[in-house]
Amino acid sequence: MGLLDGKVAIVTGAGHGVGRGHALALAAAGAKVVVNDLGGSALGEGADTTPAEAVAAIIRDRGGEAVANYGDVSDFAGAADMVQQAVDSFGGLDILVNNAGIIRDKMIFNMDESDWDAVVRVHLKGHFAPARHACAYWREKSKETGEPVDAAVVCTSSIVGLVGNIGQTNYSAAKGGIAMFTMTLALEMERYGVRANCVAPSGTTRLITLTAGSDEPPRETDEYTDWESTDPGNVAPLVVWLASDLSRHVTGQVFMSSGADIIHFQPWAVGGRVTVPGGDRKWRPEEINTAMNSLVFSSRPAGLRGGAEFRAGGEVPWQL
Repeated sequence: MGLLDGKVAIVTGAGHGVGRGHALALAAAGAKVVVNDLGGSALGEGADTTPAEAVAAIIRDRGGEAVANYGDVSDFAGAADMVQQAVDSFGGLDILVNNAGIIRDKMIFNMDESDWDAVVRVHLKGHFAPARHACAYWREKSKETGEPVDAAVVCTSSIVGLVGNIGQTNYSAAKGGIAMFTMTLALEMERYGVRANCVAPSGTTRLITLTAGSDEPPRETDEYTDWESTDPGNVAPLVVWLASDLSRHVTGQVFMSSGADIIHFQPWAVGGRVTVPGGDRKWRPEEINTAMNSLVFSSRPAGLRGGAEFRAGGEVPWQL
């Protein structure tokens, strides 16, 4: 018996790298998989049915069940068709793994409008559109039965979306937005029995290869060819767990997989609080300067580059 026997999953961006690893791992755990991939380049250009069909074929060759989907995840109607394909092919939908993404890295002063729009569209709208239609399906199922469904959404952020990175304002904004999208989705869908969590994977993928500035694809192996990842990282077991009944109590969480480590990220937290003296008047800018430098920035010299260290201890009132 597999952890996901009887479950039906959609994995977007599953023709390459990390998404491919997700699809194969979900299938190995017993899930029937809709393998989605537009087949475009890492920059979001072009289309090709080969990657999605190749992964679906591997799953079938290994004794699993899979169908290919070649839709654009950011196309609203196409995302609806993807969900319907899962229902028509396998009788339902239990798991949605939003993974598809592209990169167009540039410094902010060199970034074109198209670079921003494309990255935000594929990542953010590409999470919204499939999730919207999947959640509408699950809500309707819950209303029909009068009981919560047992479904899971796994979204894909990045360490770049959690702490930022030079040259990736578009990617950072999109990936950071995905983390907050996940937390809000969890709140909205909890009553219907849908949990939503977010992973930030690491590995040697074509996106990471391009980000590192290499024009050469990873070497070919018997399973990964052309621009396929030779090391999709260790995130797939985490995704299988989040998709399984073992994690029914887990929702609205963000995890990073880095090598052998799984790191739990906490949402925005209070790093300190200062209160205006008296509490019944407006701050003076000079008072804010003194208070912030004393409490939050630990009296760091003005203009010091490299950021600030937040003092531990939570809410600490400050007075002049």
